Amino acid sequence: MDMLCEPPFSLPQTFDAVDESIDANADVAEAILATGLAKFSNDIDGDSWKGTASPNDVDKARSTIRQLYRDWSAEGRPERHASHYAIIDALVTYLPSSVEAQHRDVRILVPGAGLGRLVYELCATGYIAEGNELSYHQLIASTHIFSAKQGQHTLYPWALSFNNHLTRANQLQSVKVPDVQTDSNRVLSVNDREVETSFVDRVSMTSGDFCELYREPHHAGTFDAVATCFFVDTAANVITYIETIQHCLKVGGMWVNTGPLLWHFEAAPPSGSTSNTTGPAKGEPGSFELSNDEVVALVERFGFELVEHKQAPATGYIQDPHSMLQNVYRPMFWVAKKR
Repeated sequence: MDMLCEPPFSLPQTFDAVDESIDANADVAEAILATGLAKFSNDIDGDSWKGTASPNDVDKARSTIRQLYRDWSAEGRPERHASHYAIIDALVTYLPSSVEAQHRDVRILVPGAGLGRLVYELCATGYIAEGNELSYHQLIASTHIFSAKQGQHTLYPWALSFNNHLTRANQLQSVKVPDVQTDSNRVLSVNDREVETSFVDRVSMTSGDFCELYREPHHAGTFDAVATCFFVDTAANVITYIETIQHCLKVGGMWVNTGPLLWHFEAAPPSGSTSNTTGPAKGEPGSFELSNDEVVALVERFGFELVEHKQAPATGYIQDPHSMLQNVYRPMFWVAKKR
């Protein structure tokens, strides 16, 4: 064992470096927590929340920290590019945006907005974008990142995993987040002239269940487009998602979608089941998992006209590009118009 303490192995130094990386990630988590306590303090009953985190809460917090790599680091751009930019290109094609006062503004809803990067990119393109997210872990993290300075945090996305690294340096790779200044004004090119627009004025985030919120009567026909990215397969019953999107879209509005079909509730017991409640979240009674061609057919049955349907670029999801193990999705991309 003494041999492993010497170069080129130097395991004690490796463990020290990993500890320092974990501490740096904890600093990011504590900054997010501070933002959450300041933002949502009215919803918190004193210190009653302390010491109540479940293992599932810890897993969500850990995955949220790692998702900062995908959504808000320069190194995560290839993964974002594989999905976000196809959505943006389609929206620019079918719903040209404008930041000029004499033109109507185009409103886009992003369900399952996560840490808000797609919402940000849509606003930076000139749209008014509203993100919706159920997870408080991600809502608090996005609230923090929207107010953070560019490069404010150093993150070590792979520090906790010792598997499949070509070199120790890969495991200890650091990234800076966020990779942009989110609260600054952006200069956009509109009709061959430059127009300044404020990100803050064009973005909003809502918390809560997508279907419960956006099936409310006051949301009927309020959005020009809905953009779903790696979201459709989070449905316990995909029909409720389609009905909600149809409800909140204007006639002629566009639904742009990309993602795989990793149905999140496939192994979950149905609601009302006596199965162990510490396991996966419960699905709806009669929940089902469709193939891609069945999803598209269902969308058309609910009054949408399919105007594009193609294979999207293959991509990982929070995937270390240097790892010896690569999990790759081959998602589909489609655009549907509400009749």
